[in-house]
Amino acid sequence: MNAVDFLRQNGWLSESSGPRYVQLRRRLEDGIASGILPPNSSLPPERELAEITDLSRVTVRKAIQELVRDGLVEQRQGSGTFILEPVAKMEQSLSHLTSFTEDMSRRGMDTTSKWLERGVFIPTEREAEVLGLSEGEEVARIYRLREAGGRPMALERASLPLDILPNPLEVQTSLYEVLDRLGMRPVRAVQRISAINLEPREADLLGVVEGAAGLSIERVSYLHSGRVAELTRSLYRGDAYDFVAELRL
Repeated sequence: MNAVDFLRQNGWLSESSGPRYVQLRRRLEDGIASGILPPNSSLPPERELAEITDLSRVTVRKAIQELVRDGLVEQRQGSGTFILEPVAKMEQSLSHLTSFTEDMSRRGMDTTSKWLERGVFIPTEREAEVLGLSEGEEVARIYRLREAGGRPMALERASLPLDILPNPLEVQTSLYEVLDRLGMRPVRAVQRISAINLEPREADLLGVVEGAAGLSIERVSYLHSGRVAELTRSLYRGDAYDFVAELRL
């Protein structure tokens, strides 16, 4: 069965099943999930989709835009709309304090970083507040695009007091490896996770469309003494990560 025959089937479009663009989006999602619309295949043009479904081109366009936003299809200039390869999701435990490098290493994946910022800076108000910095103190900051298996996965910005990380240029791969060597590795952390839509610059760096779903994570890490050692703010691709927590009575 091809896309045209799949969309011409009766029963999926009705007056009582919500907005028509949502019904069309769901129908296309079903076709992608079932393999009827396989990866790298193309969808018919908007005009043809409108004729097949007896929907307006505005309705068709809105449904396609939502699929693009969700990372299921891609619009290629001059070529059409194509089904994307599914992204394998990774599970990350919230029960253990590990670094990105350590997480990926356990999965047998090589990690790389593209440095966006690294050095000593005047702290922001938030950095000074969380890290307990006095007026006039500076902060070590590293900001990078984290990649695993050659695929962009997360944007990570870490801020630390200078007596914990005196030279941020020492960090080549794993921040926690450097902190471990310095005897300053955190032992616990508090994380706050929220769902966001990625801004254009962030989406471009992560290789997804503007407005795609992302996960924003702010982590405050502590030393054995209870002192705050690190403030990290990360943005993860929503299509590539699941965060899992084990709960016990």
